[in-house]
Amino acid sequence: MLQRIQTIWVFLAVLAAVFLFVTGQDVAVSGNIPVIHIACIALVLIGLLSIFSFKNRKRQILLNNISMIINALLIGVLVYWLLNLSGGIQFPEKGIEPVFPLIAVICLFIANIYIRRDERLVKSVDRLR
Repeated sequence: MLQRIQTIWVFLAVLAAVFLFVTGQDVAVSGNIPVIHIACIALVLIGLLSIFSFKNRKRQILLNNISMIINALLIGVLVYWLLNLSGGIQFPEKGIEPVFPLIAVICLFIANIYIRRDERLVKSVDRLR
């Protein structure tokens, strides 16, 4: 069922990955390799797969956990990039790129809470049968 609350949270995490893809055009971490773009595309694909695997809640939790790990790595890469830029670390000058993966991690964590709640509800109903 696509109208569940966890679908909205996963969709918000996918939107955060899309916004990072759009705003991360100037991020150059490792030469010519577009690390940020590859990670954003992977996050969008994993998020959409998680949204449409609503019948298998364990797979949905696994995909969300993988997405959270990728987002945590992205936070580390983006903070490393910010610290290596010249001029100190001031957000209005440098950009807001590390904020998007942080928002995505929070949204995915909340989505996992709701998915686990649904799993417990289904197990309790199965016990009554």
